[in-house]
Amino acid sequence: MAYSFYDILQLVGALGLFLFGMKVMSDALLKLAGNKLRSFLATMTSNRVFGVITGFFITSVIQSSSATTLMVVSFSNAGLLTLTESISVIMGANIGTTITAWLITILGFKVSMSTIALPLVGFGFLFTFSKRKNLDNWGNFIIGFALLFIGLQFLKDAMPDIKNNPEILAFLSQYTDLGFLSVLLFLLIGTVLTVVIQSSSATMALTLIMTAEGWIPFELAAAMVLGENIGTTITANLAALVASYKAKRTARAHLAFNIIGVIWVLVLFYPFLRFVSWLAELLGSQSPYITAAAIPVAISLFHTVFNISNTILLIWFINPIAKIVEKLVPEQIEPDIKVDEPKFLNKEVLKYPETAISVLLKESKYLFKTTVFEIVSHALHIHRSDIKSDLKLKKVIKKSNILFELDVREQYVTRVKYIYGQIINYATKAQTDLDLNEQQNQQISEIKIANRNMVEIIKDVNELSRNITIYLNSENKYIQKEYDKLRKRVVKVLRVIHLFRTEKDNEAYHNTLKRLKDRARDNKNMSNANLDKLIREDLITVDMASSLVNDTDNVNDIIKNLIITAELLYGKKDTLLDNGNNT
Repeated sequence: MAYSFYDILQLVGALGLFLFGMKVMSDALLKLAGNKLRSFLATMTSNRVFGVITGFFITSVIQSSSATTLMVVSFSNAGLLTLTESISVIMGANIGTTITAWLITILGFKVSMSTIALPLVGFGFLFTFSKRKNLDNWGNFIIGFALLFIGLQFLKDAMPDIKNNPEILAFLSQYTDLGFLSVLLFLLIGTVLTVVIQSSSATMALTLIMTAEGWIPFELAAAMVLGENIGTTITANLAALVASYKAKRTARAHLAFNIIGVIWVLVLFYPFLRFVSWLAELLGSQSPYITAAAIPVAISLFHTVFNISNTILLIWFINPIAKIVEKLVPEQIEPDIKVDEPKFLNKEVLKYPETAISVLLKESKYLFKTTVFEIVSHALHIHRSDIKSDLKLKKVIKKSNILFELDVREQYVTRVKYIYGQIINYATKAQTDLDLNEQQNQQISEIKIANRNMVEIIKDVNELSRNITIYLNSENKYIQKEYDKLRKRVVKVLRVIHLFRTEKDNEAYHNTLKRLKDRARDNKNMSNANLDKLIREDLITVDMASSLVNDTDNVNDIIKNLIITAELLYGKKDTLLDNGNNT
């Protein structure tokens, strides 16, 4: 056989050029439409039909089902998508990936792109000189598009010429005449090729070329396409290996969906192929059983009909599929993480703006509602359960006569400082490394401000706590009463914030917080008048008065920072961020 090692290298090189073109084109499209597409993904999955449409639309635009699936896995990992939402998007992505097959079939086989591909590279290269980011990305898209078809032409040229090498057919005939066993064998070949190449589009291109060159008949090419649908799930499953159980479930759901589809098509394999052949002839093509040149069109049609049929059939079984996957990948009960370590932050979240914002927000909310809430409560010598209860505030203050042994400074160093540093670190990296729009940049800035406010709250409560400890059981009932007033003011704010973040209808609590914030601003003059009376009537000592002045200012600052932080973290009902994790 006149097919040397050099020819094999030519074939591998042509495949590499095709893949490179696909990557350049897909990356450019992601940069052009990435933010909008991810926002679309986060907002358009409210029901299964919208999820399918979203998956189809995104994959059609970026020309990569793997990129869409990886995006879905990342979103699941960050808690932006539920398992059922993820499954519906993946169903749509499977349909969207058929666009690539049609692109190759029509432009690669029906139209000769090789004559205009090189001029397109030159045209696209001119755009890359532009200082405008969008024009540069359009240039890369045009170059990638042209390289894809140059690679496809090289692939066709690098394929062995069967007319001059008839022994190749003799080699293949050993495996093409085994009946249904041949179908299973070529299904496995399609799966393995896709796993190795890591691109179902490239395997599809190889399959289409093999059919056009007469290497394999229609039914074996269809079997390879079924294998490609299984092989393409490997990318997502590999990405999910180091992710959370939610991401693993999403990846397994993709695999389960495609395997179920392949099984039922294999059961109806030959009738299904005859239906596709009839449909191809109905649309004006020739029968793939008679003419080899008609096979690429029939294969693209088979790919499309298979994915649409599979989605229409299984869209009604999303919940059962989700339950099966949940049993295969049980929920991982996370070990008790020390509070001084981040609970949600990991490097994976910095892939996309949406996942970074979602996880930064979750980490900040967790720090605020657990650690900061506890430190402030205990610094006031109040039980958190009393603050969350329906007990009247007067009774809460009266009840809390037991002093907590609390070192606020130590609590900050061991429980807050490292987490705060990590949140600021991740937020800064997101603003530096990710392509954020103005709104996303503003959201991250607000998260950073909220965390700085938390640190200020702990700093102010540290000053307050020392004097509360001294004066809570003082024999001077007047200073004790004044400090109880201060405690009551902070406890009231903590209670309203708790209700604001846990109640669905929270507008009334938000209005209450705004009034309390305004009152904290205006409280200085009122406090001074009351203080003057206490000093004038010798009801408290000068030292007590000095402490009371400082602590009144501290309480006003604590209240303002608590409310501002709550507003920043919980006040804006943005669908991109509010995914059921507000409590």
